Amino acid sequence: MAKYLTKRVLKGLLTIFVSATITFFIIRLMPSNPVDLLVDPKLGPEAQQAMMAEFGLDKPLGTQYIVFLKDLLKGDMGISFKTREPVTSVLMQKLPWTMLLLTVVVILALIIGIPLGILAAKKRNKFFDKFTNTVIIFGISIFIPFLSFALLYIFAYYLKVLPTGGAYTPPPGKGLDFYIDVAKHVALPALTLLIGEIATIMLYTRNSTIDVLKEDYIRTAVSKGWDDKYVLRIHALKNALIPTITIIGLNISKMIGGAVMTETVYAWPGVGRLIYDSVSALDYPVLQGAFLILAVTVVLMNIITDLVIAWLDPRIKLEG
Repeated sequence: MAKYLTKRVLKGLLTIFVSATITFFIIRLMPSNPVDLLVDPKLGPEAQQAMMAEFGLDKPLGTQYIVFLKDLLKGDMGISFKTREPVTSVLMQKLPWTMLLLTVVVILALIIGIPLGILAAKKRNKFFDKFTNTVIIFGISIFIPFLSFALLYIFAYYLKVLPTGGAYTPPPGKGLDFYIDVAKHVALPALTLLIGEIATIMLYTRNSTIDVLKEDYIRTAVSKGWDDKYVLRIHALKNALIPTITIIGLNISKMIGGAVMTETVYAWPGVGRLIYDSVSALDYPVLQGAFLILAVTVVLMNIITDLVIAWLDPRIKLEG
């Protein structure tokens, strides 16, 4: 276990380094100059040069990259061009909201998707299974921006039962009222991401359960007269969940990508909305920090996923 974790952490650090490097150079290939957005053209080239020097943009690209790596090793992600705040502080203000959104989506997707997938497998080729397959196709193929605007129109503008955007109604309330208000605001962005995630979990759970139920050891257990529910819960469920857990880990990065669009539509104050605003403002340091946080999240989720799969299936040897 220790050897495996060491190897995974080292690979993860390499992945984060490559991601940070690619992000650094791609951002600077953008055709616009952030100083042009920050400085009034009437102030003249002297003001622009002073601003370039302040942000270190007057140095060669290679020098900027070396400075970026040195600061990153110290835990310094730089200063936001737009707000003049430390990037770490900006990210820490936004990250909890994105984590809240993704946590709600993952928990509800597991609670709803796994039982429905198992039930569809048990009722294979019956009406419920066919209906489930239709729902899965719809959920996987739906275009997130279209779904966002459709849900926003139905529940916020037409029915007027949910807020149109934001994380809470200003000024924020206190105690239970605040949490209820946040729950109302998180409902639409969470539902937008949840539909596709439930469909994916249902698909993988259904297919893997069908495959596991065909295994010889399951047939042997059934032939001994054991109850079907007991066989499914004790013998089949762990193995059936392995593909589901794997796809959840891989889908974290997909959900983060979807969160950028979803948070933008619903004005949810998370990292996704921050990325959108930072692209518009050409705020290089914030973009670098946001993508670095997302890379770290994806690496951690992959390691956790491998550990959970090894726990579900003892045949998997992490040392190998």
